[in-house]
Amino acid sequence: MYELHEREVLEKLKELNAKRVLIQTPEGLKREAQFLANFLEEHGIESLISGDVNYGACDPADREAKMLGCDALIHLGHSYMLLNLEVPTIFIPAFAKVDVVKALSENLEEIKKLGKKIALVTTVQHIKDLNKAKEFLENEGFEVKVGKGDGRISFSGQVLGCNFSAAKVEANGVLFIGTGYFHPVGVALATKKPTLAINPYSGDAVWMDREAERFIRKRWAQIAKAYDAEKFGVITSTKKGQLRIGEARKIVKLLREHGKEAQLIVMNHISYQALEGFDFDAYVVVACPRVPIDDVENWRKPVLTPKELEILLGLREDYEFDEIMGGKRDQDEPMGISLKFPKSL
Repeated sequence: MYELHEREVLEKLKELNAKRVLIQTPEGLKREAQFLANFLEEHGIESLISGDVNYGACDPADREAKMLGCDALIHLGHSYMLLNLEVPTIFIPAFAKVDVVKALSENLEEIKKLGKKIALVTTVQHIKDLNKAKEFLENEGFEVKVGKGDGRISFSGQVLGCNFSAAKVEANGVLFIGTGYFHPVGVALATKKPTLAINPYSGDAVWMDREAERFIRKRWAQIAKAYDAEKFGVITSTKKGQLRIGEARKIVKLLREHGKEAQLIVMNHISYQALEGFDFDAYVVVACPRVPIDDVENWRKPVLTPKELEILLGLREDYEFDEIMGGKRDQDEPMGISLKFPKSL
């Protein structure tokens, strides 16, 4: 179902003279990780598979790879993110094998409702087919904008769960190609433009206005629950791509300036179960924006993002999605397999 480019990976590992590697995989690619491990073992490279949960390119297991004596880390399923890595790391985006143009052609009438000038975005799984989609739409009379985004992403037109910079271009509306609601809802909130999500597998087309409204209502409910909170735990993550220690310190300072008690908490895997012993009234998560959102039903106490805290403290009125922004992007990353290594190598 996904392309792994295993022979290109093998060649790169040979260039590195790697004898032992750690393979890191998200939940949906565990079988592909097994396949790749078997393939590499057949070619004389000892392959260990990480069984830990992986949350994205922001969560590389390079420290674990170094501890295990591995010569390299293979990170499946996500595109390269600029991080200070401890071992050579091969990022392998998992490109889905699905006909995106077919889904677009079946939904042309809905797409036309976006207007003539549209922004086109997707997740890394479908980024390889974005040019095909753009060409198809342009042939249908649309003016298609594919934003470069900032330095946190690898490909033009790519959106992450924490970064929608590629969608912020001049357009009447945004067309998202992919599955799930989180990414297109984030696009709608970040751009404040009509957003249509098309699922290339099912062919379904869903407008995000109602989903965005539903999302905001749920988040306002969390803000309301924290209204009387006096003691806040401010949580940041030690995951390399989620470590926002400077921002977390600012939040602690802000809370104290408003007469609240605040303490900085540092965790790797952020979960409410690990926080049960603390005596805080509410939490602010200054890490991946999805942490306080995806599992909010499992948190017994209010959990907010930094921007939601600003609403609580009366510093802003309009709801804004929390994003982790990157630096300036100078050029596009190559399509296919992304290979990046520590600067010291």
